[in-house]
Amino acid sequence: MTIKILDRYILKKYLFTFFFMMLIFTAIAIVFDFSEKVDDFISQPVTKMQIIKEYYINFVPWINSVLVPLYVLITVVFITSRLASNSEIISILGAGISFNRILVPYIVGSVFLASIHLFVLHYWVPEGNKTLKAFENKYIFRKNIKSKSSNVHLFISPDTKIFMGYYRKHDSTGIDFRIEKFKDDRLVYVLESPRIKLKKGPNRWHLKDYVIRKIDPFGNESIEVGKGKSMDTTLNLTPDDFILVTNAKEMMTTPELNRYIEVQKMKGIGNTRLFEIEKYRRTTEPITIIILTLLGVSIAGRKVRGGMGIHLASALFLGALFIFLTKVSITFATNVAFPPLLGVWIPNIFFILLTVVLLMRAQR
Repeated sequence: MTIKILDRYILKKYLFTFFFMMLIFTAIAIVFDFSEKVDDFISQPVTKMQIIKEYYINFVPWINSVLVPLYVLITVVFITSRLASNSEIISILGAGISFNRILVPYIVGSVFLASIHLFVLHYWVPEGNKTLKAFENKYIFRKNIKSKSSNVHLFISPDTKIFMGYYRKHDSTGIDFRIEKFKDDRLVYVLESPRIKLKKGPNRWHLKDYVIRKIDPFGNESIEVGKGKSMDTTLNLTPDDFILVTNAKEMMTTPELNRYIEVQKMKGIGNTRLFEIEKYRRTTEPITIIILTLLGVSIAGRKVRGGMGIHLASALFLGALFIFLTKVSITFATNVAFPPLLGVWIPNIFFILLTVVLLMRAQR
């Protein structure tokens, strides 16, 4: 009965402090964000209701999803440091309850938060980001949307490449179009047209004055000249392929990310690394909550001179170190021949090792 009461006592402190801290930091984040963007809001044709409904209602879950690991670390250090300062941990250990048993309510609380965070990262935040990021791209960070309009080279399948001298976004028309098909690294088909236009549906195109060249395995070439003629063809090409949204990965739920990565790989396009990193990050961060919980207990579980101040300073330092390692590892995974999954996991691996060492040295 005593142990059950202890579990409830610690778990209640953990969850109450966590959500209270989330509330405080959310208010601070909104104030700072509004003060930074108020000029953009005033200068753009946007209403107060749009700012509230489209931006801040979706901003709150997004900013909290970013800061949750830091909330957890500060929360655990804060409540554990108070338990140590009040000699409660010494009393618990003196009553014959082991240090490992004390960790149980912390682990239960962290698993509960990690489960919520897992759902939030994979589904809730990306759905909200569709509105939030669209608002930002339209009114605040308009450079996030970039159009590929001239000298466009794209693979529409692993063996098919297209080139477009110029693409007009407003009427979905392309100038100087060329498509090349390969077989066993050998050019076998070329279609050229001075003008191509989207006809109907997502990928049906209309060509004019086309020229078709076919090359057989012996190098013999046949040419079909469609001067004054036109033809329709279906291509694995849509107007969206000519638009680059730099934060598109944040607006996709995980199933949508998986489908996007699969389609891009089918096209033979290898620039899916950022999207893979985003997918792995969404699973890695909830595990970080459990790791940082155990780390926080190992830091603050011992009563020291300086008390809570020393413990909180250590937590802030480790939180900053975690953010730094995350940025560095993602940069490596993005720009170097480095496995994306390993790049995302480097901070967790480092903190797992640090947590094990500190837990072994924790007060028993």
